[in-house]
Amino acid sequence: MEPVIITYQNNQLRMLNMNPEIPGVAASVLYLVSSGIQFQSLSRDIPRVKLAVSGLALLAVLLHGTTVYFDLYGAAGINLGIYPMLSLMAVSISAIVLISSFRRPLENLFIVIFPLGAISLLLELFMHDSYLPRSDITPGILSHIVLSVIAYSLLAIAALQAALLSFGDYEMKHRNLGMLKRLPPLQTMEALLFETLWVGLTFLSISIASGFIFLENIEGPGLMHHTVITLAAWLVFAVLLWGRYKLGWRGAIASRWVLTGFVLLALGYFGSKLVLEIILGRA
Repeated sequence: MEPVIITYQNNQLRMLNMNPEIPGVAASVLYLVSSGIQFQSLSRDIPRVKLAVSGLALLAVLLHGTTVYFDLYGAAGINLGIYPMLSLMAVSISAIVLISSFRRPLENLFIVIFPLGAISLLLELFMHDSYLPRSDITPGILSHIVLSVIAYSLLAIAALQAALLSFGDYEMKHRNLGMLKRLPPLQTMEALLFETLWVGLTFLSISIASGFIFLENIEGPGLMHHTVITLAAWLVFAVLLWGRYKLGWRGAIASRWVLTGFVLLALGYFGSKLVLEIILGRA
């Protein structure tokens, strides 16, 4: 019985590997449809769409996760190229926001997050980099990667919340109450921002520590720049949290610090990979 099961599983893998664009394109379409419905409900005040949007988004996340899984784990090893990793972070962000939306007012983030998820999937399916899959990934390095993905995902969500908070603050100052009344209260958005930031910074701290422990060649190509810029981003987030609880920083000031920290974080990882794998063509 066991050989039959293994053969069946291998056949399923071959089918998915032969047609990786099928679940990926389907997920992209579902992302865009659910994002469009959410946007319509926001702009036209259409009630009772949360269940439909969440159902479509859940199916999109599952298909997205399936596509990423079979792209990351191949016969030649683990593919840590820029496009699979970008897609992995996108599906992680989508999953975290979708799950959190059942307890928190995060549905409006769907409008931005889901189209980005669709774009990351299409890049993964139809763009190629020079990265060669590796079969020598140790459990320690794998744990560092997982922690980094969680940290980046949470801090990306914090950055989106900061952008939404800035938008809400701008609308309130200019008395554009039509759109503002469809957003959560600014105090609620600000509280969510700092909760997410605290958790994200905790994961980022553990990720940085695990990198120093498990990465053998910290001075290798791209790694030194990545480490320095990541530490700078960590410092920005840490100073913001200190300023929040010691000096009462909030609103526009907090949003600017969060966005600055996230830009540094994105440059530290994706900037290095972009230069090495796309521009210079190095694995």
